[in-house]
Formats: sequence, C-alpha cells, structure tokens
Amino acid sequence: MSYGVPAPDAGSQQAPVCPRHQDRVSYVRCQRCGRPACPDCQRPAAVGFQCVDCVREQAASAPAYKNAFGGVARGNTMIVTYTLIGLCVVVFLLQLVLPGITRSFSYAPVFTAGAGGVIPAEPWRMVTAAFLHSQGSFLHIALNMYVLYILGKVLEPAMGRARFLALYLISAVGGSVGVLLLSGPMQYVVGASGAVFGLFGALFIVQRRRGGDVRQIVVLIAINAVVGFLVPNIAWQAHLGGLLAGAACAAVIAYAPKGARQAQVQWLGLGGVVVLLALSTFVGVSLLPF
Repeated sequence: MSYGVPAPDAGSQQAPVCPRHQDRVSYVRCQRCGRPACPDCQRPAAVGFQCVDCVREQAASAPAYKNAFGGVARGNTMIVTYTLIGLCVVVFLLQLVLPGITRSFSYAPVFTAGAGGVIPAEPWRMVTAAFLHSQGSFLHIALNMYVLYILGKVLEPAMGRARFLALYLISAVGGSVGVLLLSGPMQYVVGASGAVFGLFGALFIVQRRRGGDVRQIVVLIAINAVVGFLVPNIAWQAHLGGLLAGAACAAVIAYAPKGARQAQVQWLGLGGVVVLLALSTFVGVSLLPF
C-alpha cells in the first residue's frame, strides 16, 4: 500500500512527516523507498533504516528455502516436537488430577464402531489415546517423551513441520489400527508408543534414502520390539501398526520425485496411507464379534 506525503505550501517547504503516522515529523528516510519513517516505523537495515512496509514487502518476496524432502527449511527448530511433548505432559498431569480423562479418551477396538448401541462409537479415541499415558508409571511417559525428542530432533528439520506432524498423527492412528486388527475388542491402550514407533520406521527409511548406516536403527527397533513381547501390559500391536504406518509415510515423503510437483505427490501419497488405514479399520470392524 502506498502512502501520500502532504504537498508543501506554496512558497514554503513543509517538514517531512511519516506517511503511516502523519502527525509525526521525521527527518529519517527509508533507505529503500526514500519516504520519511518515524521511530515506530523504522527497522534496522544493513545500512541505516528501512520503513516497516519495505521490510514486509521484502519478506513476502524472499524465496522460501526447501530442505531435502521439500519442506520449508527452518534450521533446527523443533516447534512440532516440543508442542507434542508439551501436550502429552499437560494431559498426563490432568490424568493424575482427573482420572476420568483416561477412561474417556483411551482406546479399545470396541469404540471404533460401537457395540449395538450399548457402547457408543467413538473413533476419535484412535488418536486421543496417543496423548494419554499410564498414571501408574512415570517411566512410561518419560521414555516415550525422551524418544520423541531424540527422533523429532532428526526428523522434523529434515521433513518440515507439516510433514512431520502428519507422520506423527498417521502413525498414531496406525498404532490403533494394529490394536484393532490384532487384539481383543476390549483391550484398552494408552500411550504415544505407536506414534513413536512410527518415527522409528520413518528414521529407518530416511537413513536408507540418504545412504546412511541403518544397523543401529534396526537394533533399536528390534530391542524395543522384543521388550514389547516380553514385558506384560505393553501393546506390541500398537508398536507394529505404528511402525508400518510411519515407514509408509516416510517412504512417500522421502522417495517422491523432486521438482515442482514434489509436495503434491507427497500429500497425495500421505492421503493414500490414510485411505489404507481407513480400509484396514473397516476390515477390523467387520471382524469384531458384535
């Protein structure tokens, strides 16, 4: 938007005023457009000052740098990772104060479609359960949040915020689908483990795509998988479902051909993973004994 400066009176030269605040006299001019700028409208530049409008125009026209997988490069910032950790911690504290939260938002296969009107259909629990943790074990949330931090530190900058968030949420749903297909209808589950295993699967794919060594990742996945089978009260079904969903999402993101259509292919591919999970959910519901 352009701003006019009052014209000088005939035979005299008016003092320059800021075009955004015309009641303020300013003898400092923008180094880019030459208009006066009051202190509130001045922004430091390499030489002198620029007005706030020029700074905004330059920011809008500046090219967005992309990372290796097409996301916007923002350095090593982990906004999504920290937000997910914060949400899980806040919800855990609420669980300690209000135990009913766990009953209302944990997942069991029976809630996917309900049971003849006796138990309501609450499919959103397939996502909300990933933000709950066992109130009887601080180790449960501590380990999950630690692994989420470690993996998010690598994957979020590599993929970009939007793709990383999609990966996490789809992996969480994949964990619930694994429980639906491989466990009893009344098996309740809570925890971010399914989503975290999805990040393990994604890290494996990303490392393979980059040509890196994946042996340590395989060992970590194997150890965690064995623990899931040997230690009671751990839903290995969620781990397996999340792992497969996360690997599928990462394959779509990492192997999409680079170019103008890279983002479109990636989001269509992620949509395809969601469709496969939806079809798997319908199959799981058809196998329920009611």
